[in-house]
Amino acid sequence: MKLVKFENEKRYVRDFINLPKKLYDSSENMENPNTVKKILLGTHPLSKYFKLDKFLVFDDNGKAVGRFCITTYEGDNTAYMGFFECINDNEIAKFLFDKMFVFCKERNYEKVQGPVDASFWIKYRLKINNFETPYTGEPYNKDYYFVFFKENGFDVKEHYTSNVFRAIDETYVNEVFEKRFDEFVSKGYEIRSLKNGEFSKAIDDVYRLLIVLYKDFPIFKEIEIESFRELFNSYEQIIDNDMTKFAYFNGEMVGFYISIPDYGNLVYHTDNLFNIFKILRRKKKPKRFVMLYIGVDLQHRGLGKALVYAIMKELKINGLPSISALIRDGRVNQKYALKDVTDVYEYVLLERRLR
Repeated sequence: MKLVKFENEKRYVRDFINLPKKLYDSSENMENPNTVKKILLGTHPLSKYFKLDKFLVFDDNGKAVGRFCITTYEGDNTAYMGFFECINDNEIAKFLFDKMFVFCKERNYEKVQGPVDASFWIKYRLKINNFETPYTGEPYNKDYYFVFFKENGFDVKEHYTSNVFRAIDETYVNEVFEKRFDEFVSKGYEIRSLKNGEFSKAIDDVYRLLIVLYKDFPIFKEIEIESFRELFNSYEQIIDNDMTKFAYFNGEMVGFYISIPDYGNLVYHTDNLFNIFKILRRKKKPKRFVMLYIGVDLQHRGLGKALVYAIMKELKINGLPSISALIRDGRVNQKYALKDVTDVYEYVLLERRLR
């Protein structure tokens, strides 16, 4: 086996991007090759925030069998391992991890956390159960990766869940959430969907809330509003306006709940014209919804349930199931409407201390 540290060489960039295509079938590959290429070449909107070291593992026949990147930030003594992929071979995995640890130790990092694909804002966490077809926004990986991480000295640092909710109809009643919704509306709060022409302003307001609400999350790094806009402007094309709610008080946004139809992995492979048609069709006729982001200004506690009820009202109309995605353990929304949960997907962030 051989480890290659590379820069922008076309051959290695191609091998890096192509490895997931060999490991996953067409419905499981959740990686956007164009995004990864920009990250590898340093042209991604977030590239200015971090340093990226890129590695490939080749077998004796010169075939790429593993890959990873180490992301580091100025003033941070943690190294972040991401873009990890490896064939199902314990020996190759051990070789890869051993080389990675040596690289980080030589640079005096205290610990390694992962998987983190360069940034909190891009992708992180490892899926550890329920490996059926992935949903949009889900960090997806091979089912044997968790064993690889544990066998090579990593421990679970954080745990997250996605709750799968059954479909509900007009007969559905949730008195607690309905009462909370009515309370906030009676106090003068406006809870509504996005109006035409409001997206750009709403994105700026969401940014203002997120950088405060998420600052205590593991691996969080603040980014400038211009970078945030570049990352999330594309959401205007895929969100469902009725299933995305914003809360305003005295004309100021104080909460949000952002949902999209479940496109599977279609949105990561838009170079395929047929996929674009599928996305448009799925947006018009979703099969289920993914609730990606919820946030409430800390001065307006309790508003979360009111926002959820606004979403519930839409779900009663469309009669579709939903997923509340990637909730960190201990967050209050992890326990919302538990009697309606039909399944729970689990994810972890892992860590190995180096000294």
